[in-house]
Amino acid sequence: MTVFQVNPDLLCLIPPEKHSVEDITKILEAHPEIKFVSLAGIDLAGNDTDERIPIKDFHDNIQNYLDGEAIQTDGSSVVLPGIATLNDGKVDLVPDSNVVWYIDYNYEHIDNATGLPTGTLRIPSFLYHNGEPVCSRSVLKRSADYFESKLMSIFNEHPELCEEYGFTLDELSQINLIVATELEFWVNSPDEKISSQKLTISQELKEQYWKRTKGVVRTALEQVILVLDLYGFNPEMGHKEVGGVKPHISNSGDFHGIMEQLEVDWKYSDALQGADYELIARILIKEIFRLHGLEVSFNAKPIKGVAGSGEHTHVNAVAHLKNGKKVNLFSPKNMNEDYLSVIGWGSLMGIMKNYNLINPFVSATIDAFNRLQPGFEAPTHAIASIGKDVMTPSRNRTVLLGLIRNLSSKHATRFELRSPNPHTNTYLCLSAIYQCMLDGIAYAVNSGKNSKELEAEFTKPFGTKGDYLETNRLYRCEEDIFESMTEDQRNFKFGTPPTTVYDSLKNFISNASVSEILCAGDVFSDKLLRSYSCAMLDMWQMELVERIIPSNISVIRNYTKLHDIDNSYDSSLWQEIQRIKIALAKNTDENYSVFGSIKSAIENKNLNEISKLQIRMNLLMNELASLYKEYSDNQI
Repeated sequence: MTVFQVNPDLLCLIPPEKHSVEDITKILEAHPEIKFVSLAGIDLAGNDTDERIPIKDFHDNIQNYLDGEAIQTDGSSVVLPGIATLNDGKVDLVPDSNVVWYIDYNYEHIDNATGLPTGTLRIPSFLYHNGEPVCSRSVLKRSADYFESKLMSIFNEHPELCEEYGFTLDELSQINLIVATELEFWVNSPDEKISSQKLTISQELKEQYWKRTKGVVRTALEQVILVLDLYGFNPEMGHKEVGGVKPHISNSGDFHGIMEQLEVDWKYSDALQGADYELIARILIKEIFRLHGLEVSFNAKPIKGVAGSGEHTHVNAVAHLKNGKKVNLFSPKNMNEDYLSVIGWGSLMGIMKNYNLINPFVSATIDAFNRLQPGFEAPTHAIASIGKDVMTPSRNRTVLLGLIRNLSSKHATRFELRSPNPHTNTYLCLSAIYQCMLDGIAYAVNSGKNSKELEAEFTKPFGTKGDYLETNRLYRCEEDIFESMTEDQRNFKFGTPPTTVYDSLKNFISNASVSEILCAGDVFSDKLLRSYSCAMLDMWQMELVERIIPSNISVIRNYTKLHDIDNSYDSSLWQEIQRIKIALAKNTDENYSVFGSIKSAIENKNLNEISKLQIRMNLLMNELASLYKEYSDNQI
């Protein structure tokens, strides 16, 4: 196993201001350990492309690369259904010169001449099809550009808005969108199994949350933070999360039985750079822990019954003035009197009213929906917390969105969306958020309402008509929504959330405002939305047939009879267990099993029926697990 050491002398990045032919040539000639170039485009499923172009080819054609000359690839290698088809599959990779380029090192391939790991210059790129940008990065770039230009137009049309922030229209230079993500993940020793019961008990006792890391996990986490700093992330912290168990020490003094949940955070950046940061962070984290013999999982719910991994996403908007000053556009003039500015309220209202347009990009997999369950500090309903009063910032961890404020700093005001997970396509998620924010901002500004009047509409009682918000919906709650109300009450007050991929995309596809909001400014298009929906629905069905059902069958087969002595209690439980097992997995002359029915519905392309059957399957599997635990606990 390669022993990883942080090397501060390695070249880790090339900033945009150094993307001239002269600068890049000089830098690469000084670093002969960089042997390859890879263009990283992001398809609609969030997958990044990776290839190895010899550095000599890059040197010979560097001007063409910088001028945006495309590298061709096969459309079958990227997820663009309905766009890159079998009879029209050529897709072009076009480098993006306006963001940071990174060097991806192979620490197991040492360059003989320099003694350094072999490096690949990784260039974030756009995917083009027939001359049209069709990738996730291009959608976010259009969204950020459209938001910033649209907001500049709003300030020009309503110069009185500037007064709230203490600057004049002539002083305004540009608008910038800011983003930061909190990346959670699980780390474990390969080939070692930790029972979910031990993990659950440890979680309930809070034995891991923010505790001291030890041994190889500590070393790897510290190295991750140091390396992220070298890559320009400005990391803020790394710490233990709620999940995990205490590892054991072997005779040699090493830790084994490692199963821990960690989080790494870094400072904010602009939208496109922030999404790129997340991608490279996942690569670096996984590689560093692997070099220490540990596996990393970025799945939203890698272990059933234990806390999943989120990726809380923070957003705000900043005005840059000509004198170099930055102004947070969400912060009100007086932090002690108002929660948000007019633009801040509009942004919040836009997100919350239109969250059904955002959710399909946040939760688009079975894994994502498995995480969004009560009891694991994961949001289930579209509800926001802004704080119990204007002097008490929000810390409600049961809501979808929290308003983050620091009364001593206007720069800190932002929204924390708590539903994304590490596999959320951040590029498309942010794009949808910004489009919905603009919809709310347009209402807030054109309504002529001040901050207090907008606050009154956002916090209106259930059943009260709003000029923008729905009548029979609550949008704000400062209570623990899991402790203070039942599921039926939550559904009644906040709306019933989707429970399957199809549920989410069904609302998304059938909503008439999709094109009006998401496609405004040509950010999305009907073609891209159809392609994305097709990709996610295909993946959902494939995962059900090829992963979920086989996994459930394995679980069912392990639920075996344990009692020998005739006991009416055991016999009754076992009969019920057998009934559910048959209902789930055994076709008979009288009945078709749930698993068989799902496969049949997929063959018949009956998406609504697949969704209903998946919900039934999940309920029966949970009931079966509970019964078998009761049954097995009764054996002596």
